[in-house]
Amino acid sequence: MSDPKNSRNPWAWIPTLYMAEGLPNVLVASVSVVLYKNLGVSNAAIAFYTGWLYLPWVIKPLWSPVVDLLKTRRQWIWVMQLLLGAGMAGVALTIPGPHFFQLTLAFFWLLSFSSATHDIAADGFYLLATTEREQSFFVGIRSMFYRVATIAAQGGLVILVGKIQARTGSFQAAWSAAFGLVAGIYLSFGFYHWLILPRPAADKSGGAISANNFLTEFFRTFGTFFQKPKIVTLLLFLLLYRLGEAQLVKMVQPFLLDPRARGGLGVTNDQLGLIYGTVGVVVFILGSLLGGFLVSRHGLKTWWWPMLLAIHLPDAVFIWLSYAQPENIYAIGAGLAVEQFGYGFGFVAFMLYMIRIARGEHQTAHYAICTGFMALGVMLPGMWSGWVQQHLGYQHFFVWVILATIPSFLVAAKIPLEPEFGKRAEN
Repeated sequence: MSDPKNSRNPWAWIPTLYMAEGLPNVLVASVSVVLYKNLGVSNAAIAFYTGWLYLPWVIKPLWSPVVDLLKTRRQWIWVMQLLLGAGMAGVALTIPGPHFFQLTLAFFWLLSFSSATHDIAADGFYLLATTEREQSFFVGIRSMFYRVATIAAQGGLVILVGKIQARTGSFQAAWSAAFGLVAGIYLSFGFYHWLILPRPAADKSGGAISANNFLTEFFRTFGTFFQKPKIVTLLLFLLLYRLGEAQLVKMVQPFLLDPRARGGLGVTNDQLGLIYGTVGVVVFILGSLLGGFLVSRHGLKTWWWPMLLAIHLPDAVFIWLSYAQPENIYAIGAGLAVEQFGYGFGFVAFMLYMIRIARGEHQTAHYAICTGFMALGVMLPGMWSGWVQQHLGYQHFFVWVILATIPSFLVAAKIPLEPEFGKRAEN
């Protein structure tokens, strides 16, 4: 008879594991922008320093083999979760201090490296602790709960901060309380997964033999990736596909929060959490679902150019918002919904093409390398976006964002793509 510890019901741990994976990512990449904007940090500093926080996701393929060689993935998961909870507590404690910017950035760095390591362990554990049939069934479930965490952080937490600030009159007190709450939740995740995660026999450290061959296999894996046909064009695609959107996404929340006298829309944290952190994420998911459905019916090549247009052209909504500065929150929300739906729909093409690039030997490692280049293509443009916005103003900045999408169209026209790729096989 099998040990129940080795065969837990996946419903007992997959939803919570992927909520735990999504929460720190959105806190570091998105919620930190709102935090610093509320506390009076300039757009240039916000974009530059929070852009650097994306570095661990860029370079995580470099240390992902270490997770395989040292300890089990189960151990990595709950240790990282406890460390993430401690890091969030550190953010909460340092926000009220005089050097909050430097100290909270240090803790966000801890969160970003711990989160990237947790991603490696959690995704690997998912493959080891589930059957092939369970993996197919739960792939949508894990994605959904990852997005639930996004809504909870980018929507619910920002709304909560707005409510607390309205009562206390202090953004510092509000954000400190919010991160204290998240720290408690995350420490609970760590203890829960320490108790509840199964112990699959396949989840074991690599051992001395693997360690001896580590460098040889490591460099061979990277070498075979860079030997792929048309690799220069493929790398340019990974780096340039999101060139415009990567700059836009860093400035959306500052634009919405800035007062009208400074070119923004002057929304409150409550409104931001609702229209961008909640409604925006929901329509992004709907766009992604529609994109996945259509590609599975007709193949990626059929929808390639519609998806490319969908992720870029709706960015023009922000040109209208910056010039018209509408006061009606429903009009603002509708504009954001259009842009986020197109983003979700068009992002499907990017994710699927990374799968196409990674096909063949070392598929898992090569996909991780693709995600590293994707993260680099987001990090670098995002870092300079605040400086560009401060020099151009919001109106001209959003025009620049549209112009910055042109390189992705040029590269997309050069990449190879088979007509049947992505199409669901007929029974």
